[in-house]
Amino acid sequence: MNASPQPLARVVIACGGTGGHLFPGLAVADQLVRRGCAATLLISPKEVDREAVRGVSGLEIVTLPAVGLKRGGEIAFVRGFIRSYRAAAKLFKSRPPQAALAMGGFTSAPPILAAKRAGARTFLHESNTIPGRANRWLSRVVHCAFVGFPTAAGRLHNRNVAVTGTPVRPRFRARTAADCRAEIGFDPARPVLLVMGGSQGARGINELVLQSLPLLASRAPEWQWFHLTGSGDAAKVSQAYAALKLKAVVHPFFAEMELALGAAAAAVSRAGASSLAELAAMRVPAVLVPYPAATDNHQFHNARAFEATGAARLLEQQSATPETLFQLLLDVVEKPAVHEKMQTALGQWHAPHAAEQIAEAMLAHAGAGAGEGCRPDSQSAATPASRTAGIGNSPKSSGSPRASRSRIGVAASQKTVLQREGVA
Repeated sequence: MNASPQPLARVVIACGGTGGHLFPGLAVADQLVRRGCAATLLISPKEVDREAVRGVSGLEIVTLPAVGLKRGGEIAFVRGFIRSYRAAAKLFKSRPPQAALAMGGFTSAPPILAAKRAGARTFLHESNTIPGRANRWLSRVVHCAFVGFPTAAGRLHNRNVAVTGTPVRPRFRARTAADCRAEIGFDPARPVLLVMGGSQGARGINELVLQSLPLLASRAPEWQWFHLTGSGDAAKVSQAYAALKLKAVVHPFFAEMELALGAAAAAVSRAGASSLAELAAMRVPAVLVPYPAATDNHQFHNARAFEATGAARLLEQQSATPETLFQLLLDVVEKPAVHEKMQTALGQWHAPHAAEQIAEAMLAHAGAGAGEGCRPDSQSAATPASRTAGIGNSPKSSGSPRASRSRIGVAASQKTVLQREGVA
């Protein structure tokens, strides 16, 4: 009797907390599995994580008890950090990984530290223009880093950084709009507007669109609406569309985003890096309304990078009005030249080989000496580096003195608690 073939490598991907971390992690995991690896996704207990992995096959899914860092919640964060570290260390003791990838967020930090202690090669991916605090901290620890925007490279404390773009799942590819519209219940001949108000912190988009609906209904009654609301706003949003007799499909959460994007003539969206990568992959022009409370205002800088290349329109939430939103959408939907120009610009932001490049580099690095296997491939990284590297006056990674002291304090408290608990 022949023995079952052993996997090439055991790889863990810490990607919980938000869809923006999890979906790119799923794309990389898919590529690793295709290469014969045993892949484990480490996620958080949040509902968004459970929804995102529902129906996923071929991967081991492990939930870790990590807690994100919030103002006033430092004690809960440190406790969750320790519990998550211990859970990961126990898992890795029985099944040590050869490589571990962090996709961002403090929920990914404990398992990466545990994996490094278990002897694994460690990596991170930063999707945003401005790296998050966790990735800035982890970049000092990992062997190699990957970034979605060229401007992020200089803000990480690591000498091995490759610009790969942000991975998207294989299902996000060009589709026929009429077919997608028919599949989700729309008239194939009429434009569909996609409102992505279901992500974390996106309630402001729901409110802006609701305020704009009377104007939109009077001036563009033929438009159809596919509105993702999140768990709290679905009933209110559905009632608003019905009251104005607009054709609308409303969902709190929708797993088949490739269909929603494929049907859309345009979108209204936050500017998280994963959402931008999916918009680029599907060539959907968008009005981007950055989340104003995002750390380091990174969504604004993401959106401004897209706007600067003509790939999107930027609308800041605090100055947004129904008239402004309507005019921006009207230009995108009703002017073919504008629509086509934006689609062409979006193509520059699509990095179709990002997940493959990251998977290959991880495997090469895990089997090679330090510093190898993490070299950027200019053909694979489709992000327009030459156009974005000098855009705007983005804050540097060091931040303000107060922010720097805050980050140093968080790192020091982590180290102190871990030493006290005997895990560092």
